[in-house]
Amino acid sequence: MPDIAREPAWTTTIGLFEAGRYWDAHEALEPWWLAAEGTSRAWAAGVILLCAALHKAHVMGSARGGRRNYAKALRHLAVVPDHFGGTDVRALEATVHAALADAAVLPRWPWLPQAAA
Repeated sequence: MPDIAREPAWTTTIGLFEAGRYWDAHEALEPWWLAAEGTSRAWAAGVILLCAALHKAHVMGSARGGRRNYAKALRHLAVVPDHFGGTDVRALEATVHAALADAAVLPRWPWLPQAAA
């Protein structure tokens, strides 16, 4: 399992995600995704699509576009374990889902406690 907390592409992506800069988060992660393989690649693709979903819904005002990208993200994340890269993957899915349903919700990255990671 990658330790994303130490990888610059991920720390940048997560910082942008939490700041509500979803498109920039998406862009910051793309080079890492292109070089990744296997589960890591599916994980990155899912996160990129979650960011795109939030951008579509919150910035572009397209609830439908947000839902479509969210559904695509779930297909990629379905092969990722519940806990991956120090993150609670299912909680990430849920927090993005909540943010898509309510624009006032700003998702936070669901880190696992150090002992569980």
